[in-house]
Amino acid sequence: QVQLVESGGGLVQAGGSLRLSCAASGRTFSDYSMGWFRQAPGKEREFVAAISRSGGSANYADSVKGRFTISRDNAKNTVYLQIDTLKPEDTATYYCAATLRSIVTMTTVRTVEVWGQGTLVTVSS
Repeated sequence: QVQLVESGGGLVQAGGSLRLSCAASGRTFSDYSMGWFRQAPGKEREFVAAISRSGGSANYADSVKGRFTISRDNAKNTVYLQIDTLKPEDTATYYCAATLRSIVTMTTVRTVEVWGQGTLVTVSS
């Protein structure tokens, strides 16, 4: 199976931007629908965004639509999450996720087959 390593988290002021990256290795990257989830302290892990194997389709949680953009580069085995207009409530550990299933199934943690280790995003007000 694929292995995932996230990077790009950090401390940023509200209104700022970050780009998270997730590098994949192992099995063929383009076999996987990819996504991002996040988990804030004391809360359950929640879906953020997902992208299809080709990169032609993407889904977003309602809470991030218009501010977050997911993309992928299959030649570089990498998926990205561009986060704009950051809010304090975006503070969380962000996890890269992969599934061999369709993108439409990737809205709950139960559908994820592979997780990265997470990268922490902290937004100060």
